[in-house]
Amino acid sequence: MQNRHALITGAGAGIGAAIAMALARAGCRLTLCGRSSDKLQSQAETLRAQVPELAVLISPMDVTDEKSVQAAVQQAQARLGPVNVLVNNAGQAQSQPFGKTDAALWQHMLNVNLTGSYHCIQAVLPGMLEAAQTGTPGRIVNIASTAGLKGYAYVSAYVAAKHGVVGLTKALALELARKGVTVNAICPGYTETDIVREAVQNIVRKTGKSEAEARQALAVSNPQQRLVQAHEVAQSVLWLCAQGSDAINGQAIAIDGGEMAA
Repeated sequence: MQNRHALITGAGAGIGAAIAMALARAGCRLTLCGRSSDKLQSQAETLRAQVPELAVLISPMDVTDEKSVQAAVQQAQARLGPVNVLVNNAGQAQSQPFGKTDAALWQHMLNVNLTGSYHCIQAVLPGMLEAAQTGTPGRIVNIASTAGLKGYAYVSAYVAAKHGVVGLTKALALELARKGVTVNAICPGYTETDIVREAVQNIVRKTGKSEAEARQALAVSNPQQRLVQAHEVAQSVLWLCAQGSDAINGQAIAIDGGEMAA
């Protein structure tokens, strides 16, 4: 993967930061995207400390804003060349019973988790296809969720958005199958990230459970009885982007300790 340009959204922490580290160690040039310049800068410094020769650019963007995405991608491509690997990792989860899920919450979950991926793909795809025609394969990896494969109560808007990500993945994979670009989705179960930490605090507030009990309530759906770790998701992304993965296309791969096998 030497000298391939990877752009990662939501790269400042959690799964995005772990993916950035895995791709940096594999030799990619990186563009780190997210809403917080401070988080991105801190992550860039961490990456440089681990991979001193790394070419890394921070490019703040809001994935829900098409103009923001286009501007960030243009800056990234001007500095580091066409994007060969796109990881759509930015996402948010908010819980409410369906009866209290108003139109604003519904639309926000769609905008961040589904439309944001659409904006990023639209922005990078022309350059990615051009590079693929000259021998550098393209990889699009959408970080979905097991919520894109099954239902969970009290997060209907999030579940709908992540199902949309899986559907987009499959449709686009077929469209690009003969053009040197693969499109796949990674579907983590509950993972040790800020989203899960927020979910734990929400459970504590609403139920009176201890933090340990709340974490166990989330881990119980995993047959391994634990939370998935961010580096485990990153390893799966690296595998999809590396040499030899050309035939893996249109897949939604669960990283969940076996939850989806039940």
